[in-house]
Amino acid sequence: MVEDELLKGKVGEVLDSYKGERKDLIPILQQMQASFGYLPRVAMIEVAKFLCIPGSSVFSVATFYNQFRLNPPGKHPIKVCLGTACHVKGGERILESWERELGIKVGETSKDLEFSLERVACVGCCAMAPVSVVDQAVQGKVTPTRVKGILLSFQLEKEKQE
Repeated sequence: MVEDELLKGKVGEVLDSYKGERKDLIPILQQMQASFGYLPRVAMIEVAKFLCIPGSSVFSVATFYNQFRLNPPGKHPIKVCLGTACHVKGGERILESWERELGIKVGETSKDLEFSLERVACVGCCAMAPVSVVDQAVQGKVTPTRVKGILLSFQLEKEKQE
């Protein structure tokens, strides 16, 4: 509960720069996301109260637009490209590999908060398809075996630091 109160305080700071008009909903949500890395449930409830609209309206907007996250991002964000070239070269299979290996679905974060998984429309590295972006590093010609190798390298690095 203390965490919720701290969160509400930060939400209040964001809301202080707005007049409480419904047209401000998307800019408010964008600023909340920039502040927290995602849209916490408590923040969306506070935004709804501030704008005098139902919480379901805030949630509808947050889930309609791809730019908004409802879960905290992982320490290591993973983005899987599903643009045309990546799709043709097996991008869906690579996405399924990430989901299987991480035990999460698109839009989710692993329980240990280490990894989050997203699908993106295009990374712009079509010649390297299929592509995944891991910690902002482009990984080209990804295969299910490479997915396992990338995750193994994180595990080994973590063990080395312990």
